[in-house]
Amino acid sequence: MTERPEDAVQVPGDLATRGTAIGERVKGLRDAATAARGRIDDGLLDDVAAAADKATARLRLSARHTVVAIAGATGSGKSSTYNALTGLELSSVGTRRPTTSWATGVVWGSEGAEELLEWIGIPPRHQTMRDSMLDTQRHDKELDGVVLLDLPDHDSTEVAHHLEVDRLVAVSDLLVWILDPQKYADAAVHDRYFKPLATHQDVMLVALNHIDTVPEDRRQSLVDDVRRLLAADGLPDVPVLAISAREGIGLEDLRDEIKRRVQHKQGTTARVEADIVAAAGRLEAAGGTAPPRELPVQRIRELEDVVADAAGVSAVVEGVQRTLGGRARRAVAWPLFAPLTGRKGQSSNQAPQVAPLDRGMVDTAVRRVADDVTDGMAPTWAASIQKVASARLVGIDDRLDTELAEVDLEERLPFWVTLVRTLQWLLLLALVGGLAWWGVAAVQGSLDDLPAVSGLALPPILAAGGLALGLLLALVGRLAVPAVARRRAQAADERLRGVVRRALEQEVARPISAELTAYGEFRRGITAARS
Repeated sequence: MTERPEDAVQVPGDLATRGTAIGERVKGLRDAATAARGRIDDGLLDDVAAAADKATARLRLSARHTVVAIAGATGSGKSSTYNALTGLELSSVGTRRPTTSWATGVVWGSEGAEELLEWIGIPPRHQTMRDSMLDTQRHDKELDGVVLLDLPDHDSTEVAHHLEVDRLVAVSDLLVWILDPQKYADAAVHDRYFKPLATHQDVMLVALNHIDTVPEDRRQSLVDDVRRLLAADGLPDVPVLAISAREGIGLEDLRDEIKRRVQHKQGTTARVEADIVAAAGRLEAAGGTAPPRELPVQRIRELEDVVADAAGVSAVVEGVQRTLGGRARRAVAWPLFAPLTGRKGQSSNQAPQVAPLDRGMVDTAVRRVADDVTDGMAPTWAASIQKVASARLVGIDDRLDTELAEVDLEERLPFWVTLVRTLQWLLLLALVGGLAWWGVAAVQGSLDDLPAVSGLALPPILAAGGLALGLLLALVGRLAVPAVARRRAQAADERLRGVVRRALEQEVARPISAELTAYGEFRRGITAARS
């Protein structure tokens, strides 16, 4: 059994189109389909991929030949037209129709046509090679490169005929539709073929047959009505020719139009381009037309602020500043005043802790970001972005709870504060020691025997120095403490917000940005395919 196109040998890559304008279109279509995988219905993407494969396959085959399909309904005179164009009685006419579901084909110029005919799926027994016949008619040379097909009736009651027509309509380079004056408005052809092929008007011709049965004064109005219906189908530029296969009216015009398209080699490229544009249109209808976009940095910063608030970062930072400041003030205070300093700041003794995360607040904020970046997008992409954002909400919440609790808030007193505290006790010891020495000497009556410095007894100098230096050191230390507390609080704020930033970057920003990047590739592919 002869292979159908879908069973034919696959084309190795895009070698047939690489480096060409149409190759860029095919590449754009493939890129768009690849970017949309997992976000748009797989069935549609498979159809689009098949369209790209068919385009490269057709261009890989004989560029010398143009496949022209003659299609029509029962009684339209399709086969009579086919016979008249070929100059042979190849298809039966009248009430007796072929019982086979296969089309027949006539080839002008058989060299290089074999692979193309195999790809189309025309069995050898249904092929006729004009250059193998003793035929010297002028139009044989003028039609060199034409593969003319007579398709089964598209309105046949045989399902196999419908399938064969659909298959060949999809692979033909030029479609010639034969209409009957009595049935040209039949929805069977308009709804099933004309409307779906609105992107293919450059590869279509319409011939209104049996025009000899219409009074001459009504022929033009009939042709105009056919054009009106075609325009309503989205095919305003398709040529409409009035012919009569039986009487030979208009056949020369039809033949000339076919020859013109074949000689200019427009049929194959135009059909491939139309297929690509149609596939890109279907893909765009599913994926949307919104322009590409990026996740704004400012939007992520705003999200970080919201999540930081949900984690109580500000309260923790304030607690660090308050607690560390209180402890440092007590440490640098004159030891005799330290208990008073402690009473004034008893609330500062409690170490700050990260509160449990407000998960509802975080979830709402993340979803709002996804809503913002998907505004105006097609539901398919919007749903995909929403999915990657919401899928990680539990992970974000758990991660933040764990990592924020592990942040080192550096509540340890700075080294200089510890040093000042040590000095304060030494100075207090100097005060007490000096006073004790001086008192003992006074009791013993030996004040005149005390060591002196510049005429002054050493014990009172030692006591006064300890007191003065202690008070001065306490004052300087107290003035320095707020700056230290602020720096420690700022460092804690940076570390806590760093945890929030990294979590949001990995769990929100990157997944959403990856989806937006894929959408950008999708839009660029669509643009390339339709350009």
